[in-house]
Amino acid sequence: MEHLDADAQEQSPGRGGPDAATESFVAHRNLLFTVAYEMLGSAADAEDVLQETWLRWSGVDLDEVRDRRAYLVRIVTRQSLTRLRTLGRRKESYVGTWLPEPLLTTPDVAEDVELADSVSMAMLLVMETLTPSERAVFVLREVFGLGYDEIADAVGRNPAAVRQIAHRARGHVADRRPREEVSRAENRRVIEAFRKATETGDLQSLLDVLAPDVVLLGDGGGIRQAVLRPIVGADKVARLILGGLGKAPALTLRLAQVNGALALIAMTGDDLDTVMALSVTAGRVTGLYAVRNPEKLTRMERVTSLSR
Repeated sequence: MEHLDADAQEQSPGRGGPDAATESFVAHRNLLFTVAYEMLGSAADAEDVLQETWLRWSGVDLDEVRDRRAYLVRIVTRQSLTRLRTLGRRKESYVGTWLPEPLLTTPDVAEDVELADSVSMAMLLVMETLTPSERAVFVLREVFGLGYDEIADAVGRNPAAVRQIAHRARGHVADRRPREEVSRAENRRVIEAFRKATETGDLQSLLDVLAPDVVLLGDGGGIRQAVLRPIVGADKVARLILGGLGKAPALTLRLAQVNGALALIAMTGDDLDTVMALSVTAGRVTGLYAVRNPEKLTRMERVTSLSR
């Protein structure tokens, strides 16, 4: 989808001024991608939604548009809702656990606590449990701070209904999200301890850094070997991790900013093997999300800019 901006630049001057549609689209592109990604959990699908959004936007009479940002968000939201139905059917036949597509993100995403939380692997999985309408309303209201009237236009509901959906979605998310905020320093300390224990094969140190009820989720997409169902419990998770590394002696772990938070990237020589996001609570790892499906790792070759 890197061609999108180039394609847009080639459009002839349209209504609203020379290249006005292009300028507005490019100015809000990172925001639009972020909206689509948070709703879909897939960068590839988010890029497709942006292409569809551009095609519709390029035919709009800009003289009739009062707020270009709001109009673009409305288009991308409606296209994302349509795409969610396709994704739902695709996930039904997915081999093993479906995890969101990880993104290599810029440091400024981590600085924006609310944005970083909203694109974290754990939060994206929580949002997977919402209905499409709830997900759209939650993202637009809680993450991007849109008013109920604007959201109503985007999702095709009246403001009163949107308020009810927002209340329901907030409660649903609150019941499932981590209740304790962890400082970035504490998060780094725990992840560094996890990495060291894993690289040295120290079972006891690994058990010490894992919460008793830690959950490991893996996504190989039927292409790469991965656990097909959640693995629960520190002993099971630790032995599985160390056993897996024992079969891949050339595997190395390095730290990276993934989805706005510190994560681990497993490399086999120069090849990317696994992206592992971690959730930390009370000084221990409570969740491990290992993405191995190569089709979901293509965005890890470059940094993705997110904004709100």
